[in-house]
Order: sequence, then C-alpha cells, then structure tokens
Amino acid sequence: MSGYRVLGDWGTTRLRLFRVEDGAVTDRVYGDGIGTPGIAPEAVLRDTLAGWIAKGAPESIRLCGMVGARDGWREVPYTDCPATRTEWLAAATTLTLDGVPVEIMAGLACVDAESVPDVMRGEETQLYGALALSPELASGRHIVILPGTHSKWAVIEDGAITGVRTILTGELFALLRQHSTLARGLAAGDAVVEAEGFAAGLVRAERGVLSGLFGARAMQLRGGKTPDWALGYLSGLVIGGEIAEMRATLADASGVTIIGDPRLADLYTQAFAQHDIAVQRLDGDACVLAGLS
Repeated sequence: MSGYRVLGDWGTTRLRLFRVEDGAVTDRVYGDGIGTPGIAPEAVLRDTLAGWIAKGAPESIRLCGMVGARDGWREVPYTDCPATRTEWLAAATTLTLDGVPVEIMAGLACVDAESVPDVMRGEETQLYGALALSPELASGRHIVILPGTHSKWAVIEDGAITGVRTILTGELFALLRQHSTLARGLAAGDAVVEAEGFAAGLVRAERGVLSGLFGARAMQLRGGKTPDWALGYLSGLVIGGEIAEMRATLADASGVTIIGDPRLADLYTQAFAQHDIAVQRLDGDACVLAGLS
C-alpha cells in the first residue's frame, strides 16, 4: 500500500478530494459534481484521482455529501435525529473502486414540532467536525449555522445533532438578483455603498421581508440610491429575515457558531450583532476534514 487515504466532499456541483498522510493533508484536487449529466460517478472519481493513483492507490476513500443521495452514486439512507457521530458513522455504506474500499457517509433527517421533515447531506460532516474542533460544543445546547444556497440551522445537544432547519436564503437572493425586476443584471462595484444597503436591509427585515422587497427598486427610482446599494439591501433583507424567522430557536442561545465561507460569515456576524448575539466562526474545510477523519 502507498500509505495515504482520501477524504472527500462530493456535492451536486463540485468534488473536493483531500490526500491525507500521517494525519496531515498533503494535496487536494477538484472534480465534477455528482450531478454532472452523462458521466458515471466511477469515471469522475477515477479521473480526479488519476494523478495520485499513478504513484500508488490509496488505502481507502471516504466521501460525504450528495454522492449518497438517491440520484448520487449509491443511495445511503438517512440517519434519523437525534444522532451522535458514532450512530452516523455506523450508517455508512461501503463499496469498492478498482479494489479500493470506498465509504459513503449517510445524511441526517429530522421532523420538526409540526411534523414537517427536513434533511441534510454533507453539512452533518461539518457539524461532527465542529464537535471535534470545539469540544465545548459537546456539552449543553448549541446552535450551529451553515450559511449558503440552502442555509442550515442545526441544534446540537450534548454531542448529538437533534434537529435541523433548512432556509433557502442564498437561493432566494440568487433568484432575485438574476431574474427579478428588482435587481436583474446588478453587479456589485462599490463595496462601501453595498455595505450601507446591507445595513439598511437588516433593519428593514425586522418589519417583514415581502413588504420590503420592492424598496430595492423604489429607492433607486425615487430615493437616490444606486444599484450597489440595492444589491446590498436585498442581501441584508433576506439574511435579516432568516434570523428573524429563527428567533424562537435563538431564545436560549447566548451565542451561535457559524461554519462556512468567510465573506458570508462576515455578513451573518454583522446581522447577529444587531441582536447582541456573539458568534464563533469555524472554517468549512477544517470541519469537513475533522468530521471525516
């Protein structure tokens, strides 16, 4: 054997693979998402790993994300919440690729107080990684947020993930930016003005998102605001609205933990500051690696 293993996060749009030797990441490569039409997952994985395999096959491969979805490589049933990391690991499915064992991790599923189901695939790996990187999260009740296209709000209680709520904040913002009459074609240019719009959007979100949306256009027509301001305003409006809707979840929280992209984390940190809620931030890649290791 060549003495390395491969850990990876395989989502709909991108495959990220990490080469790990003696507990350290020595290289990383990227490939096509699991949803790429007309390409078999095995072929994508072989192609992405080709440079490493040319010098020796890995001892094992462990993957999380949409690779385990119904339309992924091999469906792995969801593990029901509450779920500890031990229970999550036990739910993985194992197969082989050219003789190398491949482990595909499960997603998590839960049901809210109104019996509405919710799911996640990939984010649970970051959550278990956060527990490894920040041991204080393993005791008591904590709120961990993974902002993005589909923001995930997870509740961790005494080391187990007990629930998750998905909010389509990023997708809504993208739709507004690309397809609505409010912001279609707008591209940010002046960061200072955009930040002013973001702050205004956060304030307006407290009185409602739907009634505040048209302000992005009206303030350009009659309020002397620029497209940069309007783009920031819409971002602040949807992020502020997300936090306002989740206020009940935050009722007993003295702080929250955010995992993900630094720029998004900056915006959420600013939004939480309005409510005097402290934020701890963790790097997304570090959490993925810790969760898979």
